[in-house]
Amino acid sequence: QVQLVESGGGLVQAGGSLRLSCAASGSTFSDYTMAWFRQAPGKEREFVSAITRSGNNARYADSVKGRFTMPRDNAKNAVFLQMNNLKLTDAATYYCAAALSFGEDVFLAEATYDYWGQGTQVTVSS
Repeated sequence: QVQLVESGGGLVQAGGSLRLSCAASGSTFSDYTMAWFRQAPGKEREFVSAITRSGNNARYADSVKGRFTMPRDNAKNAVFLQMNNLKLTDAATYYCAAALSFGEDVFLAEATYDYWGQGTQVTVSS
């Protein structure tokens, strides 16, 4: 079982940048595919990005492609979400998620992820 704690959310102006962190503990971090999801008020939670166990392959939602990256540091048991050129539509609570994987899988479906953090809020102002 893995425990996840997000940090780094806050208020940022449109066009600005923010870096979220997700610290993992309690299990072998490199056994897990990791992902970021987000949920805006009144909307369903949606996929943002996911990265393989090794960190060699990542996938991004079309809405963030070219603006967000998801580095992974297995030595530090952490993943990050580097968000650049933020838009008003990026405002949401961002969740880190983990799914046990036996290969270099990238999962996009929310239901695949068994472990979730508590979320960190990102607010984007105009």
